[in-house]
Amino acid sequence: MKKILAIAAAAALTAGVSAFAANPFSDVSTDDWAYQAVSDLSDQGVVEGYPDGTFKGERNITRYELAQIIARLMAKEDQLNAEQRATLDKLAGEYADELANLGVRVSNLEKKVGNIYWSGDARMRYTDFSAKKADRWDGRMRINVKGQVNDTTTINGRLTYNMNFKDSTKDSGVYMDILNAKHQFGDFAVTLGRYANNFGNEYGWRFGDSHDFDGAELSYAKNAFNAKVGFGQFDTDYTKDVNTDKTLIDDKDAFYAKAGYDFGFAKLGADYLKFQNNEVLSDELYGIDLNIPVGDFYVLGEYVKNTTTNFKNDDAWNAGIGYGVANWKKPGTFNINLMYNDIGGATYFGGTGIGTDMLGNLKGDNELKFWNLGTDVTLAKNVQLHGEYAFAADLDKGDDPDDAWTVSLNYKF
Repeated sequence: MKKILAIAAAAALTAGVSAFAANPFSDVSTDDWAYQAVSDLSDQGVVEGYPDGTFKGERNITRYELAQIIARLMAKEDQLNAEQRATLDKLAGEYADELANLGVRVSNLEKKVGNIYWSGDARMRYTDFSAKKADRWDGRMRINVKGQVNDTTTINGRLTYNMNFKDSTKDSGVYMDILNAKHQFGDFAVTLGRYANNFGNEYGWRFGDSHDFDGAELSYAKNAFNAKVGFGQFDTDYTKDVNTDKTLIDDKDAFYAKAGYDFGFAKLGADYLKFQNNEVLSDELYGIDLNIPVGDFYVLGEYVKNTTTNFKNDDAWNAGIGYGVANWKKPGTFNINLMYNDIGGATYFGGTGIGTDMLGNLKGDNELKFWNLGTDVTLAKNVQLHGEYAFAADLDKGDDPDDAWTVSLNYKF
């Protein structure tokens, strides 16, 4: 079997998982019929080339090489739908001996007990804030657990512990910030419970928490299209009000819808959020974003509008450019991006994913403009260095915020 055909089959198996990728091999040109498959799977860490930078797609692939590809696909099992997982299970059975020689069977036994799968991440971080508050040196560990109920249903949870190295009284203690049941029905899925619900293209700037939404979500993903609709409540203590800055979104009903399409030459996304049955915060927001790859570079931007607020500053936009991809499996890979942000107070409702918390300076009916520089570098397999620098901030009411920065070491296991 030709190597290029095997890669095309693997790419079909992971349809919908891949991201934009640059050409990694000197002997695979953009005119080749399998160019996108090869570049996507290389970006995901599923396939690797030779030390001389070639792919050699015309040679026959060995069972051992194919087993390596299957093993890497198994590491991405959580991102596959039920049909894709079933196909992968059949391949794993066919190449069980080769996988055992690769140590995959031992690795799986270490992470799986019965139908329970474990994984996790950790972070060590220092932040120098722009606001008038002390700098922070903190750490975090999160343990993910997935219970496989049957072929189409999983129970998903995450245990988290936050530690403040400068003030132990602010340690969080262990708590479960994600707990949900997910039911897969072909290309559709239903999620019930507490799960991630992020908004914003730049580290989830509008709402970047990777948890803290209690509700129900229906999602659909097939080929280049994906969509989600959901209803529930944000479980947060973030505040925002035109007069007092003390109106909670905590426990306020919210409906949202999201959709995205990958055209190949660009990715287009849109979202909608409506707070309901809220006597003060009855905001309705629309957002649209675009990501265009240009070789190893990409340009992106977003526009958001609040259609129901009393705030004067009822819209926001950002635009920027980035370079590279920081692959967790490939030491030395990196990405860097620079964004300009013009944010109206009516578009931001707390929980920013921007590490410097620059948006914490945005109070009430105000407008904040600033630049944000971010980078990730893979230092070793499953170890990344992350940095952000927010600068040249301009607040239309009050003193301009100082520059802020954060740096962290991040680990996956």
